[in-house]
Amino acid sequence: MVVPSQGSPMRPKKAKKGNDGALVVPTIDMTLERPRKGELIAKACEEYGIFKVVNHGVSIDVINRLEKHGLGFFAKPPWEKQQYEGERPFGYGCRNIGFNGDMGELEYLILHAHDLNVDEKSTSISNDPASSFSSAANNYVRAIKSLATDLLHLITDALQVHDKRTLSNLINDPQTDSILRLNHYPQSNNDWLSNGGGGERIGFGEHTDPQILTVLRSNGVDGLQVCVGGGEWVGVPADPSGFYVMVGDALQALTNGRFVSVRHRATANSTPKPRLSTVYFAGPPLSAWITPLPETISTQNPSQYLPFTWEDYKNAAYGSRLGDCRLNFFKRK
Repeated sequence: MVVPSQGSPMRPKKAKKGNDGALVVPTIDMTLERPRKGELIAKACEEYGIFKVVNHGVSIDVINRLEKHGLGFFAKPPWEKQQYEGERPFGYGCRNIGFNGDMGELEYLILHAHDLNVDEKSTSISNDPASSFSSAANNYVRAIKSLATDLLHLITDALQVHDKRTLSNLINDPQTDSILRLNHYPQSNNDWLSNGGGGERIGFGEHTDPQILTVLRSNGVDGLQVCVGGGEWVGVPADPSGFYVMVGDALQALTNGRFVSVRHRATANSTPKPRLSTVYFAGPPLSAWITPLPETISTQNPSQYLPFTWEDYKNAAYGSRLGDCRLNFFKRK
């Protein structure tokens, strides 16, 4: 089980719960008029750090094909999956999270989100011909990158940034460090899940995401939780027809702290159905400078962060624990 860090988490400012006790996450209908969408997204990023996107235009066939291949890979015997452990953090992994001793109750597959890397790894991920997985993964990445690009355009509009491509250029650069990650939380009767400890078991410990935006979908099995005011953990109901979008540390810095990088975690799976979480992390190139946008700086709100490159951030992250607040390394005193 992951032990929560004693870092300095950023938490949503407000928490509205439904009758079932789950968080009521702001929902953005992508068929709304453009200015209204931007306003709602900015408000959600400021108050929650997370929102849900519906009517997003991503084909259900694209979604289902990657889910099928992902579940097929994780259904393989352990010895076969372990053959595809890559240079960390990429490739297949089980329980180990990061480089510094954090553990979880999951297995995962991590790939660079560009065509060449997916093509190289495709033979290890599916029993079907290599091109089948490659096609499924690439189509998924292209669709989600397009959605993330649209969302970033709306965000720059809402922030009144002169060039609406300022943020989207970072994730569309040929050298983007974007990542596709499949997290598999086995069903509760799986024999490698821990059985001791008592209390709520944690599948993936508390953390904030490093990149600009996270676009997440699960296969309808609950498990995602976010930390709200007062340190309370609240569940986020799974919705296989929508995508949850979370603010990452890089976007928090780029908006000079206006947007909140949401602290979240995943519980271990306690259902008879395996949980598959498909996550696209929209990241900049390693050489990109992360510094507050000029439009977010004023006399009343001076720059909160020192300029840093994405590579600087990753180096700091590799030396820290999962739950540490890594933006503190770059916060002005």
